[in-house]
Amino acid sequence: MTALGTIDRPHTHDPLKQALMSPYATTSEQPHGSATADFITAGAMTSRQNRTREMQLIPEALARAHMDDRMREADAERHALRLVAARRMQRKAERVSLRARRALAMAVMH
Repeated sequence: MTALGTIDRPHTHDPLKQALMSPYATTSEQPHGSATADFITAGAMTSRQNRTREMQLIPEALARAHMDDRMREADAERHALRLVAARRMQRKAERVSLRARRALAMAVMH
C-alpha cells in the first residue's frame, strides 16, 4: 500500500484541509488526544493569505532586483567611458608635451 500520510494526519493537496505544523517534535511528546486540534482551518487560511501576499510581492522584488542590476551596469559603463576619456586626454597631453619639447629644442638650437 502506497498511501501517504497517517490516519491522524492524512495527506491532502487542499490547503484548507492541511494539518498545521505541530510545536511537538514527535508524537510521543504530544498531549493525549491532540491529533484533531491540528486541523484548524484558520491557520491554513492565514498561511494561504501570507503565501498570496508574498506571491503578489514577487514581481515587485524582481523589478527592484532588475533595476539594481541595470543601475550597476550603467555605473560600470559610465566608469569605463570616463576611463577611456581619461586615457585619450592623457595621450593628447603627452603629444602636446612632446611637441612643446621639440619646439623648445628647435628654439635653443637656432
